[in-house]
Amino acid sequence: MKKATYPGPVCGIDEVGRGPWAGPVVAAAVILPARLPRFFSKVTDSKKLSREQREALFTPLLEYCAVGIGRAEVEEIDTVNILQATFLAMQRAFAELPERPVTALIDGNRMPELTCDTYAIIGGDLKHKSIAAASIIAKVTRDRFMKQLCEEFPGYNWSSNAGYGTKCHQRGLAERGPCIHHRRSFAPIRELLEVA
Repeated sequence: MKKATYPGPVCGIDEVGRGPWAGPVVAAAVILPARLPRFFSKVTDSKKLSREQREALFTPLLEYCAVGIGRAEVEEIDTVNILQATFLAMQRAFAELPERPVTALIDGNRMPELTCDTYAIIGGDLKHKSIAAASIIAKVTRDRFMKQLCEEFPGYNWSSNAGYGTKCHQRGLAERGPCIHHRRSFAPIRELLEVA
């Protein structure tokens, strides 16, 4: 089956952080260079890479690609819901691109409103290098931010769980309760607050 082609410049957009109980949702938009450097053979869906592999690719991707990064904060997630906050993060990433794409490829089956032709592609981070690159940049950016937050708000182990509801995170919540970076609209946090 012939792979679809799209008028360029083409940007790939992906997000990280829809499922965690704490922290922002982060999106990246990436336009690839005309000629892909050799290291792009290693670029794939961020979930298929180790933390070390993602970190090794992060700086070269920023160097060779046109990149925009956006995020939606916890307050926005709690106000408009996680899907709409994800769209906000994607729109902000798109707006931060240093050049205007003609086409945007979004990982998933839903997409935000953008000022160009936009396509939702299920499993896009395995089908398009631009989306895969966006997934890596978004993931590393968010993981680094959650590690910083972990230093300010110790006890939840965010440096390793990135805000997901792991046993260690649950134990921290039981001992300390939620903090300002927890998503109060998410059921596990809302239920804790109702009991308190």
